Amino acid sequence: MDRHLPPGAATALLNVRELADWLRMKERKVYDLVARNEIPHTRVGAKILFAPPAVQRWLALRANASFARTAPATVAGSHDPLLDWAVRESRCGLALLTQGSRDGLERLLAGEASATLLHLPHADLRDFNREAADASLRGRDVVLVEWARREQGLLVTRGNPRKLRAVEHLARRGVRVALRQPGSGSRELLERLLERANVKPGALHAAETTSSESDLAAAIVTGRADAGMGARAAARLFNLDFIPLAVERLDLAVSRPRWFDPPLQALWRFARSRRFAAHAASLTGYDLCHAGEVTWNDQA
Repeated sequence: MDRHLPPGAATALLNVRELADWLRMKERKVYDLVARNEIPHTRVGAKILFAPPAVQRWLALRANASFARTAPATVAGSHDPLLDWAVRESRCGLALLTQGSRDGLERLLAGEASATLLHLPHADLRDFNREAADASLRGRDVVLVEWARREQGLLVTRGNPRKLRAVEHLARRGVRVALRQPGSGSRELLERLLERANVKPGALHAAETTSSESDLAAAIVTGRADAGMGARAAARLFNLDFIPLAVERLDLAVSRPRWFDPPLQALWRFARSRRFAAHAASLTGYDLCHAGEVTWNDQA
C-alpha cells in the first residue's frame, strides 16, 4: 500500500482523523485497529497519536504478509536447463513459469510466484541482479540466493560456418540471429555487449524471437538461424558450437517466508546433492562454488 503524507507530516504525530484521511479509511476503523492493538500508536492523555514512519513499516509488513500467503509454489523468471532438470528430478512440486527475468520480477511482485530466477546485468557487466533488486524488491521481504554462475555466449551451428568469434560479428551481412524475448536476461546481456562493441541492436538480422534456451538452440539446429545468445549448457544439449562471452550470476529471488515451504526446501536439498553437482558438470558451463550464498538482502 503506497500512501503519500501531506507536506511536513513525515515527522509530525498524526491524530485519528489525520491518520484516517491519510489511509483513506473511516475513523471507526482506526479506533478498531487501536483497540485490537494492531497498529502502532501512543497515548498522550486522552489523545491517540501515530508516528508516520512506524505506520509505514506496519503497512509494508501487512503487504508482505499478504504477498507471502498468496504466492503459489511457482518459480518464474529465466529459463535455465539446470533448474528445469532439478525441478523435475527433485519432485519438489514446484511449477515453472519461465518467461524471462523481467516477467519473473513482475510475477513475484504480483504474488503470482514464490521465487523467480534472475540474471539481469548491470551496466558495467561486473555484477548481476543487484540494480534490479534495488529498484523493484525493496520492502518486499525478499532475498537473492545464488543458484549458480553460468557461461553465456554465442550458440552457433557445428563447425561455425559463419566464422563468428565476437558479438559484433552478428551484424555481418547474411547472419540470421535468433533473439530471446524482450525482458529476458539473455536479451539484455546481448544488448549490453552490442553497446560495448558500438553496434546498434537494429543492425542485426533477427530471424525469430524465442522464449527459452531450448527454443533458441532449436532454431539454430533446424537452420532457421545461424546464431543466438545463450548458455553453454544449451549448446551442449543440442550439439552446437559455443563462443564464450560472459559469466553471469543466476540468483533466485525468494519470498523470505516462502523459502521455508516444503517445495523450495526440497529443491534446495536436491541442489546440494552429489547427483545435482554431477549433472551440472555434465551440462558444462556451470560454477556452483558460491551456490546458496545470499547476494542481496532488502534489510541490509
